[in-house]
Parts: sequence; structure tokens; C-alpha cells
Amino acid sequence: MNPIAQHLAGSALRGGTMILDGALATELEARGANLHDPLWSAKILIEQPALIRAVHRDYFLAGADVATTATYQASFEGFARRGLDAAAAAALMRNAVDLARSARDEFWSDAANRHGRLRPLVAASVGPYGALLADGSEYRGNYQLSDSELRDFHRPRLAVLTASGADLLAIETLPCEREALVLAQLLQEFAPVPAWIAFSCRDGQHTAEGQRIGDCVARLEPFTQVVAVGVNCTQPGFIVSLLQEMSRRTDKPLLAYPNSGEQYDGDAHRWRGNPGPESFAAAAISWRAAGAKLIGGCCRTTPADISALRQALS
Repeated sequence: MNPIAQHLAGSALRGGTMILDGALATELEARGANLHDPLWSAKILIEQPALIRAVHRDYFLAGADVATTATYQASFEGFARRGLDAAAAAALMRNAVDLARSARDEFWSDAANRHGRLRPLVAASVGPYGALLADGSEYRGNYQLSDSELRDFHRPRLAVLTASGADLLAIETLPCEREALVLAQLLQEFAPVPAWIAFSCRDGQHTAEGQRIGDCVARLEPFTQVVAVGVNCTQPGFIVSLLQEMSRRTDKPLLAYPNSGEQYDGDAHRWRGNPGPESFAAAAISWRAAGAKLIGGCCRTTPADISALRQALS
């Protein structure tokens, strides 16, 4: 049984729901990290790795059943721009997984933390090609790369992360069906490592690039290593509709970890609004009712959101 299925089978106290963590970058910035950099949170793997471990720990304490590693923006090409060779880049990626595993093992070593809990998982984050570009392409898609070039980009990182000791891969914020299919096919080279695949979406029916979300998950149905499908880094208001679309086209568990609901003002370069953890948690109840089995947060969510979410769903 894959790790997601094991957790869902053992989480009857929460209606069969797994709680994911929230934003890593948001918490790093709140603790003083400067992420104005193309490497984003992967920059902190070089500068302050202990800070990443502390954030993972706090998400476990808040109730997360999964830690997502600081490898979303990590790539051989991105680290090479910093003068790091392939060996150094691979070591940083492996360390990102080690930081999450260490935080998980410390959390689990305290018997008080085990009450009503299952041993948390570590998901190695695999961001889209657009994350390397650091220009918002993960919210547009329309890459000027062939399928072969996309495979060549993703393969070396998958080789490192599938051998890193993570429980599964979190392939996330994919803007298009094509990249999802390339990655699902590429996973077969690293069998039997499981993964979830999550899309970024522009409305309640379509991926960021414009494909219907139901069609996307239907095309992923034959890939047995893809153990859950869903959406992330998307406005909360779109989630119920997206889940309804997906639930009609797949039998895989569905996941949803949207943004906080704040709106990013590109002209002012700032986020506007302050939904608060209670409204995020209240919305999560409707996501579960619409079929989500794995629920968490993405940009601008915090341990407070995850704590409130766990309370609401317990």
C-alpha cells in the first residue's frame, strides 16, 4: 500500500482526511529570511538550513501530517547560476529532505505528539519548469520547450529526490496537462516511488494554461505511481468547483492546498487582504465535502492556518 493510502486508511478520526502543511516561504520571511531571489526558499538551503527545519517542526506541531521540502525552486540549472556544480546542487536537494525528516523524527520521538496521530510523511517538492524561470510561468504555462526538453530538465532532479529518503514526491503547481503527463511518464523510470500531482488553476474549471482540469486528471488515471491528484497555489474560491470537476473523472484521492485568499497586487508588489486562519479553516470543510482527502495550504498560509484547519476537520 502506498503511503497516502496507508494514512487515509488510518485517519478515520478525521473522516479519512490527511492534513498537509502550509507555505514554507511565507514562514521563512516571517522569521527574517530574505527571499527576493530567483532561488526563492531554496536560497535558505544555502544560507540558513536550520530555519527550514524549524518551520517543518512547527507545521508538525500545528497538526500537519506531511512536510513538503524546500526543493520547489531547487534545480541543477538554478544552482549552477550561483556557481554550484552538480554535486553541490544534489547535496543541497538531499539536505532539504534530511531537514524535513529530522524535524519529523524529532517531533515523533516525543510520545506526547503521537496521541491520535499517524507518523507524518515527508514529500519532496518538485516544482514545474516555470519555477526555474522565476517569472510567474507556473501560473501561465505555454512553455517554449518540447516534451523531450521537459523530460531532460526534470529527470536529473527526480533521480536525486527519488533516492533521497522522502516518502513520496509532491509534484506541484503544474500549469498544464502536458507537463503533468511528461512527469507521470518520467516517474516510471523511478518505480515504484509514489507521487501526487497538483495543478495551478486560473478559475473553477481550467488549469493555468487553459485545459479542463477534469480532462487532466482523467489522463493521469492510468499512472499507478500517481497516488493523488488535485490543485494548489490557486484561489480558495475556485476549489469546490475544481474538486467537483475532478471527482467526476478520477478515482484517485483528491488534494487541495490553495493560497490563503489574499490577492497579489503586481503593480505594488504586495499582498492585499487578510482572510485569517478561521475563514481558511471554515472553507476547508466545504473542500472536504466536495471530495478532498488531502487538505492544506499554499502561499501566505501559516502554522496558525494549519492548526485551525486540523481543528475544523477533526
